[in-house]
Amino acid sequence: MSHPLILASSSPFRQSLLKKLHLEFDTFSPNIDESAQPNELPEQLVKRLSWQKAKAAEQHFKKGLVIGSDQVAIFDNQILGKPHNKENAIKQLSLFSGQTVTFLTGLCVYDIDTSKYKTIVEPFNVVFKHLNQKQISAYCDMEQPYNCAGSFKSEGLGISLFERLQGDDPNALIGLPLIKLCNLLNEFGIDVLTYNK
Repeated sequence: MSHPLILASSSPFRQSLLKKLHLEFDTFSPNIDESAQPNELPEQLVKRLSWQKAKAAEQHFKKGLVIGSDQVAIFDNQILGKPHNKENAIKQLSLFSGQTVTFLTGLCVYDIDTSKYKTIVEPFNVVFKHLNQKQISAYCDMEQPYNCAGSFKSEGLGISLFERLQGDDPNALIGLPLIKLCNLLNEFGIDVLTYNK
């Protein structure tokens, strides 16, 4: 393979998304500080972190095209953290009832050989149904989404919480916008439909 592909993520969800493209790839877990910098906007944060994750591949690989991605959820101009327990998850989901939560996914493709890279930010909106406390509590018990920003898993039962989804690519919500990724890979000389076929 002239351009070995590398996914800068240990997330099983991102790995399963990338497998949809039928491309061989290596993975590693980028060990970077994901804290926001002072006065950093959410768009700037995910763009910077996706690039830093991709660049971290240089510690493990001598060449290749690296895919880095990072995601934040935003509600009421605040970045949402992981709830870590049921009480916090109920608080988050109660706030979201009847409201819209925006997900921003940063995506970077980085060429280790040339240090050339491209980054984009893909927005995606989730509009929540009006939810009562019984529904929210039942959802938390069934799916225990305590390590998920926003307190839900859209790839699982979390879909039942939504009124509708608004965005160009439903894969972005799970953490890897594949439509934009295909476009970026093409800019680096990889046509996913004909590459290594």
